[in-house]
Amino acid sequence: MLKKTAFLFLFFLLSVPSWASFILLPMDETTQKNHLKAYGITYWSLDKQYKVSWLLNYRGGSFLLPDAPEIRKECQIRGVSFELLSDSQANQILDEISSPSQNMETVVLEKAPKIAVYTPKGKQPWDDAVTLVLTYAEIPFTPVYDEEVLADGLLLYDWLHLHHEDFTGQYGKFYGAYRNAPWYIEQKKEAEALAKKLGYSKVSDEKLAVAKKIRDFVIGGGFMFAMCSATDSFDIALAADGVDICEPMFDGDESEANYQAKIKYENSFAFKDYILERNPIIYEFSDIDMTMKRNVLPEKDYFTLMEYSAKWDPIPSMLCQNHTQLVKGFMGQTTSFDSNRIKSSVLVMGENKVNNEARYIHGTKGKGMFTYFGGHDPEDYQHRVGDAPTVLDLHPNSPGYRLILNNVLFPAARKKKLKT
Repeated sequence: MLKKTAFLFLFFLLSVPSWASFILLPMDETTQKNHLKAYGITYWSLDKQYKVSWLLNYRGGSFLLPDAPEIRKECQIRGVSFELLSDSQANQILDEISSPSQNMETVVLEKAPKIAVYTPKGKQPWDDAVTLVLTYAEIPFTPVYDEEVLADGLLLYDWLHLHHEDFTGQYGKFYGAYRNAPWYIEQKKEAEALAKKLGYSKVSDEKLAVAKKIRDFVIGGGFMFAMCSATDSFDIALAADGVDICEPMFDGDESEANYQAKIKYENSFAFKDYILERNPIIYEFSDIDMTMKRNVLPEKDYFTLMEYSAKWDPIPSMLCQNHTQLVKGFMGQTTSFDSNRIKSSVLVMGENKVNNEARYIHGTKGKGMFTYFGGHDPEDYQHRVGDAPTVLDLHPNSPGYRLILNNVLFPAARKKKLKT
């Protein structure tokens, strides 16, 4: 009996992977049960002061963490797949990645970035894809809005997401379909009251001031991410600085005559030579967006992620990490960007060449960077006002949502100069 007990104890010792020095969070298609929550584990580890490495192009952009009981436990609680590695196994992987013949790179993540989401008070997480996935992945964020932005509150944060906002003061161009809807009337009243409280006579003037503060945040070294209408409306607001482009139903007076000729494209982050949509009934800001110009069937609506040299261009490589290069398309007020309207200085990281549209773009402004992602919700093809929220438990391996989370972790990386 004693021999049997000793044998079982020895077997137990041998079966427990006490030799492990590292935890690998694989991010390939077949191994990882929950890609989205794996980002949350990575963020949580950084927040606990653990050193983390992002293995670009290795098994879908895997994460290498030190082995610790609390990390193992957290992975098990959140349902994240992980593998235990010895020193020699980890070194073998790192040697493979460092080989000049491999399009891979190891990027050290230094700290958990402080995240702000520009969103109106009272918005639920499912109103916006970014707040939805941050909540699902258990990555903490702070909601901020006009008062905080105008009071220089963005100085406290590394990364800022712009909720689906209209920075032009035209209330999302919802006038044509929803001008008599109670929610539209109420939101217009709230926006006017807030502008007055902050010392502005017009919502458009107040939103421009907010847009300029956000611009300064980026120029000063911040990272900005925007989706859907926050992308083009932000750029348009900056370009229309000093020009009244709002019709009377939006701001109470006539727009400026011939305002199109007065647009300063050089003030825009990403777009050029666009024509503004003057008709207040049309649910569109300009011809930047491809929604009305698309001829793509839903079942064939995909876009391709670009492939970059991980060693020479780690920034776009980080932003494009995924377990697939082909991502299902999805719509929004601003679905995608006309390739002819994108500045040459901006990197197109995801595109549908057949339709001449970009879906995922990135650029620099001053010391900071910005990323624009077209569409509303990567797992809700044609999201409409009042639709039920997306349940991410049904989409734990979403490639579209992974692109959002790449941007969330991106500021944590020790940067190398972009060479593309």
